[in-house]
Amino acid sequence: MTKTLVNLTITVVVQELESILETYPHHPYQEAFANPDMRQTLIAYILSRIPNQYITVDAADKPEFICSESLCRSLERTLHIESIIRQGIEKVLGEQVQDIHRYIPEAVDPSLVASHWFG
Repeated sequence: MTKTLVNLTITVVVQELESILETYPHHPYQEAFANPDMRQTLIAYILSRIPNQYITVDAADKPEFICSESLCRSLERTLHIESIIRQGIEKVLGEQVQDIHRYIPEAVDPSLVASHWFG
């Protein structure tokens, strides 16, 4: 059988990232990282700064549901990943600040909407 190499860390990082992003304001954080390019940049930033764990599985298996018990249970590792995610959010958003208008629309002041002008 053909074996496939699976990075177990990606699943944990994506789950933690989604959980952490929910605690950030919708504008601009959640809107910015809803963009697939920015999200991939952030995930790459995170994965390059933490130790990754890999396994090999048969090509016929479904690797997306595999999670190492030791990887998922380590509180110290989880806190380290959370810290790197928060650093990454600020760094990637800061680096993309010039191009952020392409990813998210400007916030509109409700008092300037035409319906308020005419009552």
